[in-house]
Amino acid sequence: MNKLILVVEDEKPIVDILNFNLGREGYRVEYALDGEEGLKKALELRPDLILLDVMLPAMDGFEVCRRVREVQKLTPIIMLTAREEETDKVLGLELGADDYITKPFSMRELLARVKANIRRGDAGAAEGRNEPDNRGEGGALDIDEDSLEVFKNGRPLGLTQREFELINFLAKSKGKVFSREELMEKVWNYDYYGDARTVDVTIRRLREKVEDNPGSPRHIITKRGAGYMFAG
Repeated sequence: MNKLILVVEDEKPIVDILNFNLGREGYRVEYALDGEEGLKKALELRPDLILLDVMLPAMDGFEVCRRVREVQKLTPIIMLTAREEETDKVLGLELGADDYITKPFSMRELLARVKANIRRGDAGAAEGRNEPDNRGEGGALDIDEDSLEVFKNGRPLGLTQREFELINFLAKSKGKVFSREELMEKVWNYDYYGDARTVDVTIRRLREKVEDNPGSPRHIITKRGAGYMFAG
């Protein structure tokens, strides 16, 4: 069955354009014109991806994102924003969005990001169990690819799919430093689209869940001027 994309956008002309172009790429499309309807459809339909506008009537996109993430950790969410303000972008990512696109956007860029997020969702199939050697001080981490979950001292951390993919990727190359651009390519599947600040926000959010002291991390380390690595 074709992948289902939910478009939550209050401007009907944009909905129509997205519906046409996504349909032409083989996706099924449902839409909602306000936040409350969007939340209802997201929870009922469980789409394969959500395109979510920030400025919506009834309930804004930030609140929709937050409430979807309470029950659907793995559904990719791309936020659409008409504003360039850093705070808007960071807030969306902090609430669990996987990425954002600023209006006006090119359809080529949007389709590329949709394809990348759908592809990474499909790639979440299990291949086994990856247990990094980090059983020492600071809490044991256990990365389980079957459940797409990370456990700390036996307790599940409730990561989003993007957070899981990021730590899983870093852990598989323990001790190797990856630049932000490399992580955008390998984890986000973006060759040239995307904002590297997305990586920084996701790392910060991940540290808050994984580290005993996010301000002094021992698992996910920053190499100044170079990037990030998993230290065990």
